Amino acid sequence: MNAIILAAGMGKRLKNLTANNTKCMVKVNGVTLIERMLQQLDTLGLSEIIIVTGYEGQKLKDFIGTLDVSTPIAYVDNPIYDKTNNIYSLALAKEYLKKDDALLLESDLIFDDRVLQDLVADPRPSLALVDKYESWMDGTVVTLGKDDSIRHFIPGRAFEYDHISEYYKTVNIYKFSKHFSQSIYVPFLEAYCKALGNNEYYEQVLRVITMLDTPEIQAKRMNGALWYEIDDIQDLDIAESMFAENEKKISLLSRRFGGYWRYPKLIDFCYLVNPYFPPKRMMDEIKSNFETLLTQYPSGLRVNCLLAAKNFSIKEEYMLVGNGAAELIRSLMLHISGKVGFIRPTFEEYPNRFPADSSVIFYPNAPDYRYTAHDLISFYSDKNISALILINPDNPTGNYLSKADVLSLAAWAKGQNITLVYDESFADFADEPDNSLITNSTLETYHNLIVLKSISKSYGVPGLRLGILATANTEILSAVKADVSIWNINSFAEFYLQIAEKYHSDYMDALHQFRNARHIFVNGLKKIPHLQIFDSQANYVMVKVLDGYTAKQLAIRLLAEYNILIKDLSSKVHGQEYIRLAVRDITDNSKLLLALEEILA
Repeated sequence: MNAIILAAGMGKRLKNLTANNTKCMVKVNGVTLIERMLQQLDTLGLSEIIIVTGYEGQKLKDFIGTLDVSTPIAYVDNPIYDKTNNIYSLALAKEYLKKDDALLLESDLIFDDRVLQDLVADPRPSLALVDKYESWMDGTVVTLGKDDSIRHFIPGRAFEYDHISEYYKTVNIYKFSKHFSQSIYVPFLEAYCKALGNNEYYEQVLRVITMLDTPEIQAKRMNGALWYEIDDIQDLDIAESMFAENEKKISLLSRRFGGYWRYPKLIDFCYLVNPYFPPKRMMDEIKSNFETLLTQYPSGLRVNCLLAAKNFSIKEEYMLVGNGAAELIRSLMLHISGKVGFIRPTFEEYPNRFPADSSVIFYPNAPDYRYTAHDLISFYSDKNISALILINPDNPTGNYLSKADVLSLAAWAKGQNITLVYDESFADFADEPDNSLITNSTLETYHNLIVLKSISKSYGVPGLRLGILATANTEILSAVKADVSIWNINSFAEFYLQIAEKYHSDYMDALHQFRNARHIFVNGLKKIPHLQIFDSQANYVMVKVLDGYTAKQLAIRLLAEYNILIKDLSSKVHGQEYIRLAVRDITDNSKLLLALEEILA
């Protein structure tokens, strides 16, 4: 068996990275694509590797000459690479296809080592490697039969989003038997080029072949192996994080702060959302209005504040809508002066927006990081603070103060002329009913109270970037409002606010489902050795890692072996070994429990 690598293209979308070298000489984590691919091929015992060169071909040959590759390498040059597509490059190498069984690869791919090993070991003679279609994928897709037959090649113009669940993306790695190449593929390749020219793609030949009664090529599904096609700098950035190792991989993923749909089968136990809301009917309603929402301007700030006020049954003049709670937090902290009290560990967005030398930190004395309203009042009574930040339930500990306790704290703060900034982004997940402070009577009783809430977290719509601030303190509200633009949320977020009230009962059902899932999850965690579980009223659980295990090691193994991302808190909680686990639905929670059992049992 030989291998043919198509490497003649110019890689224009990578811009300056391919200004003076070929696409496959671009580095991912310090190693060029071609070097990684040749090392993987070199382990297979191939008779030879054939590389079709074109753009900057001599530079590529010179570079490969410096590599330690034991398999013989031959080159085929495409002198008109800038006027042809890959069908011509493959046609130039057709004699090598007919000479032996062959692997066919495009040079802009990065993939796990086992991909080629599994492909070669598969007894079926001719295979097209495919993976379940994901939204980030581009290019040719196919539909498959139950026997892995390729029913249809779907070109871009025939792609239908309604049929996404049926589609598989071609990975651009193939195994052709010598017989298949000689009797079917190469004759069709030659005829196709003669009829339609050289500015086509070799997969179009396969499309024709699959129409035969016995096409002699089947699909091989990836089944979880990692791969990525690098066409532009965004692809390169994703590949860097996807194929990094251990601590670096976690660091690169965490620095993205989301966008994890681009990572195949990654289960995100790091970022915090509601796993049971919104319901499908609500999403269908948004989808049905997609074209209008995409092409129309949203209403201005006043209208959207009115919508949010309607949803929370408070006066419009007490409400401000933000592009996520983060926008409101940034502005609010700019308008607070004097000394501010923070409870640590905490959600860092608040203290990060305030000078450290004016911050007064309360550290809970209890070993489980529990604290009460009385603890806060006792600590801050003589600290001369102008504002106190309270997140309830707290992040990451999950500590919860009852509504009565929070109101007692608000009353104390009012008497001390202290502004209480109360973040109830996670309060809906608590077992206590009707615990929100976003009511007219509460806001009017405590003019010193400012309530923030992340709609993303409570309602499971982080992509909309919605948050609210509610207060009867019109002075601070006006100051923060002056910082945001007239169109600070988009039409999709506005439409969500328009229809949210209709789905209130669904939201209540979702919270009930969630609390049940959390109960099962926490009980499951408590059965796993080497972990100390902190009871939580939020949609996350803080866990201490015991007996010589470290949070970092656990996070690395979960990501590397199970494709599960968790939050390592060891740098956040006094340097001790803590992790934070989001509560997802029962299915995902079970996967994490099983993974932890296998690692720690």
